[in-house]
Amino acid sequence: MDISKAEQRVLHLLAQGGCILVEKDENGRIVKQDTVTRDGWYWGGCSVRLFRKLKYNRLIASRNSGPYKITELGLRRVRSQPDNR
Repeated sequence: MDISKAEQRVLHLLAQGGCILVEKDENGRIVKQDTVTRDGWYWGGCSVRLFRKLKYNRLIASRNSGPYKITELGLRRVRSQPDNR
């Protein structure tokens, strides 16, 4: 499965310890999402459409109603870089 550059960027950020925080409306639909780096900085490069695509492909997941983080499948799909931890 090939993944785009934008997906690679998000997965690298998550592989380094970042997370995606979401806000939902009363119906449970995602209204807003924020990507946070491991240093606590907000990163605006992940759109809602890209978030939904990563979630659909099971590259990210939320556990116990927490923030979305990278899954084992996501770690296998992302290309390795020297700065990943």
